[in-house]
Parts: sequence; C-alpha cells; structure tokens
Amino acid sequence: MNQKTEIHPFQYCDSLTEYQRRKTIEVKIGDIPMGAHHPIRVQSMTTIDTMDTIGSVEQTIRMVESGCEYVRITAPSIKEAQNLESIKNELRKRGYQVPLVADIHFTPNAAELAARIVEKVRVNPGNYADKKKFQVIEYDDKTYREEIDRIRERFTPLVKICKEYGTAMRIGTNHGSLSDRILSRYGDTPIGMVESALEFLRICEAENYNNIVISMKASNTQVMIQAYRLLVQKLDEEGLQPYPLHLGVTEAGEGEDGRIKSAVGIGTLLEDGLGDTVRVSLTEEPEFEAPVAVALINRYTNRKEKSVLIPPIEVSPKNPFGYERRKTKEVENIGGSNVPRVIADFSKVEDVTLNDLKNIGHFYLPATDKWGMNDQGSDYIYSGKNKISFMLPNGIKEIVDAEIWELTEDKQNTLPLFTKEEWQKAAKKHSKINFIKVIINDIDEKFKKEIAGEENVVLILETTNEHAMPELRRVFLDFYQKKNSVPVIIKRQFPEMLESDLQLYASTDIGGLLCDGFGDGA
Repeated sequence: MNQKTEIHPFQYCDSLTEYQRRKTIEVKIGDIPMGAHHPIRVQSMTTIDTMDTIGSVEQTIRMVESGCEYVRITAPSIKEAQNLESIKNELRKRGYQVPLVADIHFTPNAAELAARIVEKVRVNPGNYADKKKFQVIEYDDKTYREEIDRIRERFTPLVKICKEYGTAMRIGTNHGSLSDRILSRYGDTPIGMVESALEFLRICEAENYNNIVISMKASNTQVMIQAYRLLVQKLDEEGLQPYPLHLGVTEAGEGEDGRIKSAVGIGTLLEDGLGDTVRVSLTEEPEFEAPVAVALINRYTNRKEKSVLIPPIEVSPKNPFGYERRKTKEVENIGGSNVPRVIADFSKVEDVTLNDLKNIGHFYLPATDKWGMNDQGSDYIYSGKNKISFMLPNGIKEIVDAEIWELTEDKQNTLPLFTKEEWQKAAKKHSKINFIKVIINDIDEKFKKEIAGEENVVLILETTNEHAMPELRRVFLDFYQKKNSVPVIIKRQFPEMLESDLQLYASTDIGGLLCDGFGDGA
C-alpha cells in the first residue's frame, strides 16, 4: 500500500519564487518521450472526420509541420478506431513518425482496439464507464465502493492492453463532463475533477501500469488552474507517482480571445514549473494552435538563468486551490468590491486626439456629439507629461506625472502619479486618490508601513525581473500575510516584442495574478 507523504500545506510546486520545473516520471509515447528531463511537448487534435483517411493524414502533416509533436484523433466508435491503422500506415508511408493519440469517450471497446494501434489513448474518466443521466444520487461508503468496483471491471482490460502493447494513456478529466457519481459526492468543483482522475489512476497503479499523463481541463481558467495545483498536491499526499501533466484550456475560442484565455490558464501553471505538454484549443484550423503553444513554452527556455533571485517564501499563506480576492481599501472606484480597473498608457503620445481613444474602447459620435463605449473601455488614461487637450468621455479621469499635476488648475479631475520619493516629499497631494509608481526593488519595510496607513493611495507595482509573475505574487503574498490593504495596480512592460508574444505574456503575468485574487487593476 502507498504510504501517505507528509507535505507542507498548499505545496503544489517546488518553489513559489524560483523557477523549477516539476520533476516527473518519463512516459514513453512512440519515439517522443514526455516528462522527466525532456522538453515540454506540443500537441493538437485533428478536426477532419476520422473516416476520411487522406484528409486526416494531410491535416496531421500540416499540424506536424507547424510544430506538433503528438497528434490526437477522435475515435468515438469501433469503426473510427479501426481506421486509425489506415491513417497511421499512410503517415508512415509518407515518412511521418509522429505518435498518434486516440481520443475516446463512452466506448471502452473502441479504446481497447485503438490501444493496439496507436501510441497513446486518452480516456475521460467522466464518461468512460458512466452514462450521463444528470441524476443526484446519495451514496454511502459501501455503494460508492461498489461503483468503483464496477469502474475497475470496465477499465482494467484497457490498462492490461496498454501495458502489453507499450501504449501510453492520458487520464483526461474535463470539468464539463464529470460523472453523476462525482458530482453527487464532490460537486462541480476542482476536487471533483481531481478525484475523478484519481479513481482511474489508482486502478492503473494497482495493475503496476505507470505510462500515464494526466490533465484537468476546463473552459474556466480559475477552475483549471486550481484543479491542476490540487492534483499535484493530491499525488504527493497519496504517495502516487509524479505523473507528467498535459495542460490545456477547453475550447478557449478564436483570435485574440482564444489566445489570451489559453495564456492565462496554461501560462500561469508553466510559471510554477507545472506542465509537460501543451495543447492550445482554438476554434481555428489546428495547425494554428501549435505556434501559440510554442510561443508560450519558449518563454521558459533558460528562465532560471535569466531571472533575478526572489526572496523565498516557504509556504503560501493563501489557499491556492480556491478563489479569494485580497481585501483592499476602496480608493475612489479602485479596490474594495470594485472590479479591477484598466489604465491606458498614452504617455508616449505627444498630442492625443479623439480618434486615438478608439484603441481603448471609447468612440466619439459626431452626429450626436456623444461618446460610445465597448467592453474594452478603459477606466483611466495616463498621459504622463503630455496633458490631454480635450474633455475626456464617460467619466474617464486623466492621470499625469506629479510635476504636471502641480501646475494644473483642475486638481480634482486630474490625478497625480508620484514616484516613491516624490510622494514621501510632496507638500501637496490629492485629497481623494494618489497613485504611486514603484519598482519592487524599491519597496522597503518603511515604505510598506507608510502606505499601509494611508486611505487615498493606490500603488502601481512594476518589476523588471524575467521571472515577473512570481515576483509580483511575492509582494501580494507579503501584503496579504501582513494585512496591508493598499490597492495595487499591476504594471507590465514588454519593450521591442512582437504583438502576438506581448498578448500571451501579459495575459500570463496579469491574468495569473487576477485568477488568484491579486490586483485591483492593470
């Protein structure tokens, strides 16, 4: 029997401050192993009908040439599972050795056939041995064990086939397809997702089969992040093998939205060293997914060597398995129960025009002499030293550098941005809200105490560290632990970077913090 391992509370990664990739066992998938010391792998899934052999082959080739190292193909029934052999043979004939993964739902017989053909099978524990009836059933321990025995009977034949043929397996929980049994006992929760996978994993370990990858996918990035973290902790607690993780956000969408959502979920986990393969799920042609995954993964090449050392924190004072927003003071419409605010930076634009505001979601309508706003409408505009010459729309307020604010007549509707030193020396401050910009290295205990006692201060927090998100998080955890309730706006800069990469990296750094309840704006 596995011995329970004692671990610190909330310890789901090796370090909250230093980049360290999680140590896992190696999983053999054809000629491209995963986990252990191997690079983080890229994969995607075909969208062509599996019975269209040539179409599937040609789409697979496009995916491989775009960066895919594994290709998943759906096999909903026996006939599709059988056709995987034709697809594989045609690929090998054309010189492509890419490992294939059969995607299975509801059909153990298709899984058992596919496991004899392809390099890996994916099973969904929510529907492999259960049909969804949307019933709430009260189980006592005895009837629950009987259900587990029923699953063992259905699932063990596949485990034995995989073991015999050297086929890998992904136990892939999906938040949207948990079984009635799991929902009845655990609810629609991250712990339900984890337990769903562990039920199947324990059966595998009982059969001494370990060639396994695990995933905890959800379309809700908060749920997905919490589930993966909880999975790692549970594996440690039960003394189970440290299996590699397949990261993905379910049906993230298309265009910018899909890329941003994927980066929030996947990138946040990669920051903590979790993840051994990535699939970005866009509603686009699958060959467009791999380059996004590659861009996310490449950020961590030599991350440790490029990073500045961050003071360690042994144990997170905050539960990383559930959402709790950091409690902050309400300063005007920032902090407290307000949604996180957006500050648009126009400080490098010498002469801002009405038309420029289209880029931040505000539209001037000449026919009615009114302004419209879409869901990207910013809440504040920072103009630095270049004060805007027209009245701003929709209650937006302008933030200027403190030296410009000093010379401004309308000191109530224009707001000052101080450096730390300017704020400490300032004779005049705004009566309601003062922004202070500070780089993390400049924060000392004296300054923390000064701002903790203020009722009209908002901190704009920035880092120049390559390991940015964990360094920002370290400050938030310190504030959280010491009950320092000053509101904090997260600032990130990505000079001379491709717009596509900026989109992904900013989403990871800011989105990851917001998912943990840190940050009152960006």
